[in-house]
Amino acid sequence: MQRMIAGAAAGLLLFAAGAASAAQVSVTVGPELQRHAKAYGADEVERLRADLQKAVSRALDHAGPKAPERVDLVLESATPNRPTFKQLGETPGLSMRSLGLGGAAVTGSAVGADGVIHPISYRWKETDLRQAVGSATWTDAHRTFDRLAHRLAKGETPNAGPFHADRGPAAFDSLRRYR
Repeated sequence: MQRMIAGAAAGLLLFAAGAASAAQVSVTVGPELQRHAKAYGADEVERLRADLQKAVSRALDHAGPKAPERVDLVLESATPNRPTFKQLGETPGLSMRSLGLGGAAVTGSAVGADGVIHPISYRWKETDLRQAVGSATWTDAHRTFDRLAHRLAKGETPNAGPFHADRGPAAFDSLRRYR
């Protein structure tokens, strides 16, 4: 019995030490997405911001030694797969059956254990409507968050180039075809 209690205490100490060394993650909303907040609903945008922070935090909690110690992200844009509740209420003819190609764009920086700051710019957008058929409102945006979090946990800092809001959602230099 004493061994079991001692083992549990040691496990808790290791867990607490791991939690204390977890990476710091901050997420803000960029001006492009703030402009869309009126159409999507402010609560939807805040929920997306929190979801991105949670996805990256969880991934970095279980990351290896190459993962960054601090990550500051800006959620530049997000496009829903289905209309938000606010859009449904304001636009006649929309329904939860309405479907579109979603995605998101994220920029920011990551600070490694060596103190070097690495720029981050990541975007992903679904290109095939057939893949979005079973999607919820923000499925592709969450897929973007998960993919970015996975890459950061592996120690990668994706850099797709600067974000250009005037080119539409998820518009980076390498995505000109989506203009």
